[in-house]
Amino acid sequence: MDSGHSRRQCEGMTHKPDLTRRALTLAIPALAVSACVGGGTAPVASPSTEWRAASNPEFDTWLAGYRQRAVDRGISEATVTRAFRGVGYIPEVIRRDRNQAEFNRTMEDYLAIAASDERIAMGRDKLRRHGSVLDQIEARFGVEKEVMTAVWGMESFYGTRMGDAPVIAALATLTFDGRRGRFFGSQLMSALRAVERGDTTPARMRGSWAGAMGHTQVMPEVLEEYGIDFDGDGRRGVWDTDPTDALATTANYLARHGWQRGQPWAVEVQVPDGFDTGLAGRRRTRGAEEWAAMGVRDMDGRRVPDHGAASILLPMGIRGPALMAFRNFTSIWRYNPAENYVIGIGHLSDRLAGRGPIRGSFPPDENGLTRAERRELQRLLARAGHYDGSDDGVLGPASQAAIREFQQANGLTPNGQPSQDLLRLLRRA
Repeated sequence: MDSGHSRRQCEGMTHKPDLTRRALTLAIPALAVSACVGGGTAPVASPSTEWRAASNPEFDTWLAGYRQRAVDRGISEATVTRAFRGVGYIPEVIRRDRNQAEFNRTMEDYLAIAASDERIAMGRDKLRRHGSVLDQIEARFGVEKEVMTAVWGMESFYGTRMGDAPVIAALATLTFDGRRGRFFGSQLMSALRAVERGDTTPARMRGSWAGAMGHTQVMPEVLEEYGIDFDGDGRRGVWDTDPTDALATTANYLARHGWQRGQPWAVEVQVPDGFDTGLAGRRRTRGAEEWAAMGVRDMDGRRVPDHGAASILLPMGIRGPALMAFRNFTSIWRYNPAENYVIGIGHLSDRLAGRGPIRGSFPPDENGLTRAERRELQRLLARAGHYDGSDDGVLGPASQAAIREFQQANGLTPNGQPSQDLLRLLRRA
């Protein structure tokens, strides 16, 4: 993960997993795969050495028992034999399961990555390239093409980072481990049924270490319940070079969870001075007229139209931007229940549709730095030879390591902590 985007993804795009849909972070391994539409299946990814199996006799004994349970549940012997050929215990999967980094990113940091210039430009290009099929999917499921494309962009950077972990072996390892054995065992059975249906082969079933697959990173159970063969080739090809089936599957998922075509996911608003922040929160819904009576207005000072029950969100507190969220916010929430993720998807879809950036002001971070100052800090660290990433203002592990290097080189305590004093010192360097 040494490209500029990969660094940004590591620095800011992790979030808590939703084990009802999938179990992974957004920082999936980079994979050099073309996302151009061309039909057919994507080439089989070469597994990296990190996914090597290790000898584990207890796992082998467990796997023999699981194979029999799969046959007892109606999966053919031939499929079970194909699927488990060469499958072994993968220590790296367990290491990642135990060490999922949880960065408490602000909405400002998250949007700096989710709606970066690069992601917006690439998304608009995908909309142009795949406009015809996206229009067809939108017509069938009622989910706007910009929303589907935003999910695609967030989950796999438009198919370029779908993961190279062997899904069946990873799920078998996690099931055997037992920490969330019931969940992963169910996912593994669904993965076997995908092979049985002919959706893919075991070798092509690659994805995240936790089993999320394809352009929009769906879990096997989601593929089984919501998967769509939109291109009519007889397979639910979420792994294919052509993203059609993955996009249709995502649209079907959102539609089945209440998506309302033509309605906003949220509207940026202004709250009046003295607004009771206790009224904010996703579950505290009121009608548009009630919010209007309290003085809530859109960013142009107008009353927000009635789009149904709405809640006020203050992701960065009363000093930061405010959003009035509607039912479509909840639909995206069902795809991944993390507030910043939902806002990231919604805002990216707005930008892809030609709408503008967030207009509200963002307060300084806990270190007293604005985003402009954080970006300056990164540029100055790069100038000093300590940082080679993007100046996106997201001070994640790479930026913190660069700060430590600078501090150590200048006789300071290498704590990796950004500050106004550090910024002043860098300006003089």
